[in-house]
Amino acid sequence: MDFMEVVIGVDVGTGSARAGIFSLDGEKLASHVTPTKSWRPAPDFIQQSSSDIWSAICKSVREALASLDKHDINVRGIGFDATCSLVVLDAKGQPLSIDPDGAAGQDIILWADHRALEEAETINAGGHEVLRYVGGTISPEMETPKLLWLKRHMPGIFDRAGYFFDLPDYLTWRATGSDTRSCCSTVCKWTYLAHERRWDDSYFEAIGLGELVEEGYRRIGRDVRALGGAVGNGLSEDAAEALGLAAGIPVGVSAIDAHAGGIGVLGSASGETLDDATLDRSLALIGGTSSCHMAVSRAPRFVKGVWGPYSEAMLPEMWLNEAGQSAVGSLVDFVISTHAAGPALAEDARREGRTVYELLNERLAELERDAIPGTLTAAFHVQPDFHGNRSPHADPTLRGMISGLSLSAERDDLVRLYLATIQGLAYGTRDIIEALNAEGYAIDTIFATGGGTKNPVFLREHANATGCRILLPGETDAVLLGSAILGAVAGGVYPDMRRAMSQMSRVGAEIAPAPETKRYHDAKYAVFQAMYREQLNHRETMRAAFTA
Repeated sequence: MDFMEVVIGVDVGTGSARAGIFSLDGEKLASHVTPTKSWRPAPDFIQQSSSDIWSAICKSVREALASLDKHDINVRGIGFDATCSLVVLDAKGQPLSIDPDGAAGQDIILWADHRALEEAETINAGGHEVLRYVGGTISPEMETPKLLWLKRHMPGIFDRAGYFFDLPDYLTWRATGSDTRSCCSTVCKWTYLAHERRWDDSYFEAIGLGELVEEGYRRIGRDVRALGGAVGNGLSEDAAEALGLAAGIPVGVSAIDAHAGGIGVLGSASGETLDDATLDRSLALIGGTSSCHMAVSRAPRFVKGVWGPYSEAMLPEMWLNEAGQSAVGSLVDFVISTHAAGPALAEDARREGRTVYELLNERLAELERDAIPGTLTAAFHVQPDFHGNRSPHADPTLRGMISGLSLSAERDDLVRLYLATIQGLAYGTRDIIEALNAEGYAIDTIFATGGGTKNPVFLREHANATGCRILLPGETDAVLLGSAILGAVAGGVYPDMRRAMSQMSRVGAEIAPAPETKRYHDAKYAVFQAMYREQLNHRETMRAAFTA
């Protein structure tokens, strides 16, 4: 029987829990994915179950291990990442329902849940000092607006709660029994000031959550640690039995899923170790249902409308700026499925055993046979903020716009709309990069991973629209790899995060921008910006109609 030393990464996304087993140099040896449940009881409400997620994790780890049953393996460490969703438990660690009607077991307010829009607006109106570290504007996707919503609308649940966890920290608590929290989640989503090692009392008191101050922050975290550290004494007996592992295996400080993706890709082109100059030119793009765009610097950079700067949220002693788009894969899916030609396309894909994206890309290639790729949308423009703008305008009330519709709704019209939608998303990325570069970055390289980056049209249009080269990781499951890297550092395989990132990740492919498309995309980007300004003008016009 072969002997192998390995590390395990666990990733909880919006719709599934995945486990991956990796060699110490970053090769994926086995993996498994298990779906998780979500409930949508009302518009803008999306809920999950921590028990369901933990069960899915245990199944995924066991199944991945089973595929290596011919090998004698020694697990050196395990890392966890997850969406930045709010988990609410009682003092005994049991789920408390956050459902307005009390549905049992639904104890998680998902990251994409926008029930706390009003609470976010209330907080932002206060102009609090800590908001400087979230791009000046807090999002309803963050946790303090959700906590305030819970206190206002479900005060009994708020009072009974013994723990308020970000989902990544819930997982390490469930794995070890330790109430340690991560800088990644607390800094990025809870307003923890890691560079000063404290919470801001005045902020919580001013927004109406003074109870958290009075109790010494016991429900949201007193022991907050940077990534690269270990949690507790490793896997507890109960967790080890549930996962099919040995007790005591080191557990890494957890990460938000997108940040794990950044960890999994940013070291791939760095050589022996990851230096500051490489980071200054690099953007990690993690594309999926939504997207995150992350850049890291030695000094804090305040970028209006971009979350952060976050101290130690990805790398120790470094600052992170995090941008993103609230709807990416979900937007493309929506545009395809709601178009008149969408159902027939889906049926054709089902019958042929292919995806709708393959069929759309195939037809797009035919239409582009005698044209410069990407230039079929000169009269077709999409402003992609259907679910609000996360960055760089930080306005969750923005909505999507489409210019160029006709009385035709054939499949070729859907092909053009599909292309224009992807281009709109790419211009959103360009908008973010320009905002970051204006404050000191010199980004010319995008390290891309996630579901959307498996689509060659998505990659082509992002390279051409931004003018950046795109590097794809050799390991396509870069988020899982990022979590495995956390486990490797916790287990002492590597001395620090930078060393682990450079040794466990590598470049798989490069997409260069096509110079002949630059003028075209510059023009469409100008239209993209004009559509945003027009939406603001339309708002003012209609607001005046009600205030005159």
